[in-house]
Amino acid sequence: MSKVGSIFFCCSSSNKYNRLDAKLGRKMVEVKRNSAGHDNFKSLNGIILRFPQFKEGLQNIRGVFEQYDEDSNGSIDREELKKCLQQLQMHMTEEEVEDLFHSCDIDGSAGIQFNEFIVLLCLIYLLKDEHSLTKSKLGSPQLEATFDTIIQAFIFLDKNGDGKLNRKEMVKALNEASPYERSPARITKTRFKEMDWNNSGKVNFREFLFGFINWVGVDTDDDLSPT
Repeated sequence: MSKVGSIFFCCSSSNKYNRLDAKLGRKMVEVKRNSAGHDNFKSLNGIILRFPQFKEGLQNIRGVFEQYDEDSNGSIDREELKKCLQQLQMHMTEEEVEDLFHSCDIDGSAGIQFNEFIVLLCLIYLLKDEHSLTKSKLGSPQLEATFDTIIQAFIFLDKNGDGKLNRKEMVKALNEASPYERSPARITKTRFKEMDWNNSGKVNFREFLFGFINWVGVDTDDDLSPT
């Protein structure tokens, strides 16, 4: 298990993420239903081949992170997060802000570090319709396109459309690949294990994002990389 996984496992036992994860699950079900017949991916390798583009797009978040990290200490605290949400015209309750903060502060440092901020920003983007985030308010069409493609990668792997991934679905995604693109089964199982930090057999979108960032290899200032 990676360091990020072991940290998440320790933190997740309190069920304090349930509200946000349930909301994300419902949102992913809705997105998949609305995008039926418009799949961007046909195989797991199709996702992997896009990693260089994902990495480039996600690295562009560095400037956004530094903008909201007003004291330049390498993390975004609650007050800085609230200013970030105000700037993005996200109207959220205190409870929703706390849910968002806790769900991304997986190391319990009381601050959102760069890799955690990537997840946070993608979750904000996914939930934008619920909170009246204006179009292109993230300030980067390229970044929004990157998030859209990551969301589509999750949807491709979510074969039964329930807003979560399980290993059977990952194997099914592998088996449906072109014979020329098929990846070894051990890779699929390893990737799923990296995401399923609490060994529940299910992976929600937030867990997927943290795992995905590690796979892509986005440079971070912390030590939350796999050992």
